[in-house]
Amino acid sequence: MRIGIVNPYALDVPGGVQLHVRDLAEHFIAQGHHVRVLAPADEDAALPDYVDPAGRAMPVPYNGSVARLLFGPVTAARVGRWIDRGAFDVLHVHEPFSPSVSMLAMMAAEGPVVGTFHSSTLRSRVLLTFMPLLEPHLEKLSGRIAVSREALGTIHRHEGAADAVIVPNGVNVDRFAQAPVAAQWQGSDERPTIAFLGRLEEPRKGLAVLLDAMPWLLAARPGLRLIVAGPGDPAEALRHTSAEVVAACEFLGMVSDVDKARLLRSVDAYVAPNVGGESFGIILVEAMSAGAPVIASDLPSFRDVLDGGPAGVTFRTGDPADLAATVLAVLGDRSRRDELSALGAVRARDFDWSRVAADVMDVYETCRAAHPEPVHTASANRSRRMLRGRG
Repeated sequence: MRIGIVNPYALDVPGGVQLHVRDLAEHFIAQGHHVRVLAPADEDAALPDYVDPAGRAMPVPYNGSVARLLFGPVTAARVGRWIDRGAFDVLHVHEPFSPSVSMLAMMAAEGPVVGTFHSSTLRSRVLLTFMPLLEPHLEKLSGRIAVSREALGTIHRHEGAADAVIVPNGVNVDRFAQAPVAAQWQGSDERPTIAFLGRLEEPRKGLAVLLDAMPWLLAARPGLRLIVAGPGDPAEALRHTSAEVVAACEFLGMVSDVDKARLLRSVDAYVAPNVGGESFGIILVEAMSAGAPVIASDLPSFRDVLDGGPAGVTFRTGDPADLAATVLAVLGDRSRRDELSALGAVRARDFDWSRVAADVMDVYETCRAAHPEPVHTASANRSRRMLRGRG
């Protein structure tokens, strides 16, 4: 099958959607499909050979974060040419609500087009303003995928009773399960280690809540270490913390996929202190895949990933005291940690790409059966009709 995938966010910035698109493309390529990915990126960026750069993105506040997006008439023309060159059997646009190349591709394309909705948002004033313009194009979607119940709610809020299936984000489970343990991040009874991965300066990721919990944690477990990985300025993140907390924190900055897997395989627990705006929680699945006991905010999307509770432990969202008490309870009970590790590893298999990609392919094949002609733009379709008329 010829598959075109459109990613709205710049590929040189880490994020769940970017990771999902990359892994999905590589899974289908490994199965023998022809896959091209269109995404914002500089022309000279180091990209996989299946990625076509759409141009340089601009930072834009979006969904409680800052996303690097790409829009405008020049980009729209480029997207249209890419669609017509690709002659795809199916076009898969991610986050079609975002003002970037995915929205432009959805607006331009005709034929079997699938939209995946990742975000969990309340009613957006911007979207409400532009919905009359978007609605005719959203109606062209042959299939809709939501990565979670939270993302499905976003579709319903903005599209009414639009039909969609839930297909979660995927993870290469074995990549994490088989990663080697790294001695420098491995904990002990005297010096347990907990980890946080995320953008340091993005409030919804909740690092501030975890840092506020650290004095309680250190009072009970003086040797505890917090290992933090992700982009951002550690000095800014630690600006209001004590010297004791600063000494207990180790900031790794951006880490490679290999080191992320090694880190999660090594720590005594992974803590997800996110305070909102999460539609899924891919890092929870990665941690479970690696065997790290998961301690997470009591967000609906996180509870769903944790199978309602058995695969992890939750605490009151935004409550550093409850976070600290929950972490200490897990660190103080080795048998409980072993149980969480085992249950999490089983739950993670539900999100392995071998299952997730098969569900995505089912959507592709259903849409293709309903629209057997290759994806094209409206202008290309007019050209075809003109040629047929001359014949």
